[in-house]
Amino acid sequence: MAWLWLIFAGLSEMLGVTFMNLALHQHRWWHWAMMIGAFGISFGGLELALQTLPMGTAYAIWTGIGAAGGVITGMLFFNESRSWRKLVWVVVILGATIGLKLVG
Repeated sequence: MAWLWLIFAGLSEMLGVTFMNLALHQHRWWHWAMMIGAFGISFGGLELALQTLPMGTAYAIWTGIGAAGGVITGMLFFNESRSWRKLVWVVVILGATIGLKLVG
């Protein structure tokens, strides 16, 4: 169950960053509210995962999901630059995340 909490927390982190970007560019109050809520849920999920998982592994996976998800979201929805080099590094992040789970 801790791994599910951790994945959920990482996805919430990605959602929080997405709403942060929307709030900074569109200046709507509800984007700020969604950002705060998503980050709160993210930290709550991380806290639940940390009750079972080692801190270093959990934190690395949480940030990896958020980082890779942020890059992909930026490319898909915010017209950020797309290149094969970026995708290679996203794959490296995801590979490292999977590797940590396998050895953790």
